[in-house]
Amino acid sequence: MSRRHLLWLALLVLAIFTAGWGLRNPWPADEPLFALMARDMVRSGQWLIPMVGGDFWQDKPPLFMWMIAVSDLVTGSVRNGFLLPSLLAGVGTLVLVYDLARRLWSREAGFWAAGLLLLTVQFALQARRAQPDAMLMFFTMLALYGLLRQLLLDGGWKWGILAGAAAALGALTKVVGFFAFFVMLPWLYALWRGWPGIRWQRPWFMWGVVGLAFLAVVGLWLAPMLRAAQADPAVAQYRDELLIEQTVGRYANPWHHYQPAWYYLQVIATSWMPLTLLLPWLVPGWIRALRERDARVLLPLGYAVIYVLFFTLSSGKRDLYILPALPGLVLAAAPLLPELLHRRGVQRALLGLAMFLVFVLLAGFIYLQFVDPREGAKLLARGGVSNLLPLLVAGLAGLAAILLWRLPRAHLALAGTMASIWLVMGWWIFPQMDGERSASRFIAKLESMASPERPLGLLAYQETFLWNLQRPSVNFGNRRTWREGEAERFDAAAWLAADPRRQLLVREEMMQPCFFGMESIREVGRASSDDWFLVSGSPDPSCVARGDARRAISYDPHAP
Repeated sequence: MSRRHLLWLALLVLAIFTAGWGLRNPWPADEPLFALMARDMVRSGQWLIPMVGGDFWQDKPPLFMWMIAVSDLVTGSVRNGFLLPSLLAGVGTLVLVYDLARRLWSREAGFWAAGLLLLTVQFALQARRAQPDAMLMFFTMLALYGLLRQLLLDGGWKWGILAGAAAALGALTKVVGFFAFFVMLPWLYALWRGWPGIRWQRPWFMWGVVGLAFLAVVGLWLAPMLRAAQADPAVAQYRDELLIEQTVGRYANPWHHYQPAWYYLQVIATSWMPLTLLLPWLVPGWIRALRERDARVLLPLGYAVIYVLFFTLSSGKRDLYILPALPGLVLAAAPLLPELLHRRGVQRALLGLAMFLVFVLLAGFIYLQFVDPREGAKLLARGGVSNLLPLLVAGLAGLAAILLWRLPRAHLALAGTMASIWLVMGWWIFPQMDGERSASRFIAKLESMASPERPLGLLAYQETFLWNLQRPSVNFGNRRTWREGEAERFDAAAWLAADPRRQLLVREEMMQPCFFGMESIREVGRASSDDWFLVSGSPDPSCVARGDARRAISYDPHAP
């Protein structure tokens, strides 16, 4: 592989990751949540514990929010800053996969592994989104990189210590960040079976140093948080929920995201395209490598399989949970890729995927534009997009890539098709969708309807509302409904009844039983898949009696 090839790969990374950079606000799900917490950290100076809307947020440690906050300070732009950590994590993961495959096999293997990872749908998508999963993937891959440098390449204990520190940073992103050490299980198997190149790691006490590196990095945040918990009962509650309920409890006894046991097979079959297409050729190659006792394949492949199996055992599943396993699987595929891309069957599969994407785009344009224009108009209105031309342009660009490179270079045809789709989406479709997806239009309408002289309350609010609101408001805690049932709406009713000047934003499904017969009910519009109403007057007395107005939390977006 020449420098020219690496340059083309870098340009493809730039095109896919930065398309539409700075042209949209944070979108649900979760982007407004993390951006809001980061913005409030910068304004308040309170960085120790994440807070949203004035309330503690117990789901994740704070590292990802810290990175967004720092990015906002560095770029001076919220629209640029909130996406920067994920973009850098995506680039960093590609570099690690390339370099490790290069060291284990060849520069060519590293190049094709990085290219395959870049084109994988879930990887590219998360590198373009402000969610912690891309950063978790990077730190997990960095820990895996350090472990494999030590275990397979005799790099020394400095790499094991790096793995411990990287795993700690992963744990400060999401608690499961230390799961890179799953790779020790296939390593122990290879050690037990006497595989070539696998030897005891001496002195053994250095594994304790690796553990100390992990604890030292985690302790930089955990120690002051635990000290704060001793003095503040609210912080103690945050500590217990984060360390117990949101970790062990969320895995062993989840309360949402229920999915069947085969759910991740569906995720791999779709979100891990085009890697999935190569499995009929990769699996026999992996079997041969394992029969030849090649630990360079066993360790990353075993790590990826164990990672997916671990999350399969929990009844609570999300597609993002297995993302950190993806680079390991691509790494295991690396030595096979240079030869596979010359096989006719692989070329037909890749070209077939490119042709399928082009067919969907062009057929979708023809159907929605000419066959059923009414349905097309509905989809455009729902997304806030002005016309269907982006489908046509992306489809024609993909068709041009197919005609240019054809079967012998099917991988380039697929890369051109997918890059065209990302470019059209990023620069054309997403900016038009921003007003609807970010709820900025909805909040502008709410601001015009809600009297600025009257206190405004938000019941079961979406974080994107607080992100866009320019006025002070009152809320009743973050995401309480799924944990406490109707308690939040009762608290909102008690707050509303305490002052006739108050007004409350309520989603339609929460109008009953407390707010249906209010003196003033005005429909604001639709946002986040719900219809919302602005109500004022006297709520149902039974709801008021069961509520606690003291649960109301005041939030000012401009307060330091």
